[in-house]
Formats: sequence, structure tokens, C-alpha cells
Amino acid sequence: MPAYHSIFLDEPNQQTIGNFALLPLRTRTRGPAQQLPAVPPAEEQTLTAESPSYDPLDEILSLFRANTFFRNFEIKGPADRVLIYGILYVSEILGKIKPGIARREAEKAVMNVALDSNFAIPGDAGFPLNQAYEAPADRNEAEVLRQYLMQVRQELARRLLDRVFADGSGVPSKWWLSFQKRKFMGKQL
Repeated sequence: MPAYHSIFLDEPNQQTIGNFALLPLRTRTRGPAQQLPAVPPAEEQTLTAESPSYDPLDEILSLFRANTFFRNFEIKGPADRVLIYGILYVSEILGKIKPGIARREAEKAVMNVALDSNFAIPGDAGFPLNQAYEAPADRNEAEVLRQYLMQVRQELARRLLDRVFADGSGVPSKWWLSFQKRKFMGKQL
């Protein structure tokens, strides 16, 4: 059975840096990403792919649990690279959420990782998937990519916390935490 690929592969007029797509996002965080229309918070977790506000971050969170079981992933385009990066990042921040931790403490731990601007981007020596990603052409492109990834990281952290603590009990969902130790493609950021 093949892994699930991004539905944004056929997105027209994709802006790319290296071979990483800068896709539009539905976010409250400032950055270089084009903005999609906002959605009421009650509808955020039930958004379908047909919605005009559905973005790559919704796709990452919906495909995360299914794709983490795959050790191989055939990259079909720049949008798949966004999906891979997002899945690896979700794995990283899930590791910061401990069973029984209060939402406030989990938020602090996860947002510390999300707000840290010292992370590797494609082309850096510490980036785990340099063989599948092209480096930005120059410093300006590298800075735009770093800002875009910061925007993705912050918004993904916020949305993941909303899903992990969705039941309102104040403790993290065991269904999400069961994926803490899984490594997509055997890699981690």
C-alpha cells in the first residue's frame, strides 16, 4: 500500500524555493505565506479538502497518523516536501507532550520549540533530508524559507495542541500520544 500524497501537488502557480513549495496557509502568524480565508474555531477540525480554507497544515494533521507507518515515501512534487517536513515536525513536537501533562505546560513546551528560530532548513548541514531537498539559491531565499517554515511551525503547533486536547478533559489524547515514538521514514528533525 503506498503512502498518502499531498492534494496540493496540482496547485497552479506554486511559488517554490529550491524545490520546497510555499503554499498558502490559513494562519494568524505573520510571515511570507499567502493568507487563506479564516474559519470559525468550531469548524477548524472538521474542515474537508473541498473547502477553500483547507490548507497544507490541515492535510499534514489529517495524514500524520497514516503516513507515520511508512519507511519509504516517493516524492511526487514540491507539495510532498511540505507534507514530509510537516509530518517530521509534528513527530518532534508530539515528543514534547507527556502523558498526563496539563494543556498549559504542553503549550509552553511546544511553543518553545515552535518559536525557536535556530533550526536547520534545506541546505544546512544539520537538515536530515538534504538528499531530497534543494538548498535555496541565495541568502534572501534562505531567509524567506526560514520565515515560511517558522510560520508553518507555529501554526502547526497551535493546531496540534487543539487536536491533542480536543476532548476538554485537560489531559492529552492517548490516540495522539501513541504516535510519539514513531519515526516517519526513520528520520527526525
